[in-house]
Amino acid sequence: MIKKKVTIKNSAGLHARPSAQLVKLASKYKSDFFIHSYGYRVNGKSILGVMTLAAEHGAELELEVDGSDEEEALTAIEKLIEDKFGMDEE
Repeated sequence: MIKKKVTIKNSAGLHARPSAQLVKLASKYKSDFFIHSYGYRVNGKSILGVMTLAAEHGAELELEVDGSDEEEALTAIEKLIEDKFGMDEE
């Protein structure tokens, strides 16, 4: 199991589109994926779970990935978040 803290960088936070992108990407991997934030632990492969966090810009999340492809999964998920979910912002 590996854990990594990340910060939401896109201005709109984890609204519907970024949440869907995150769940879709995480679901490509066999590893379990959980997100810790605000005292909650949610399944990162569940759109409802991710959206209940309502993580805004600047929110700190702890990603937890556990499984055979955990390193690859964490790298991809971290890149998506770092790239602001591909959203063009000015």
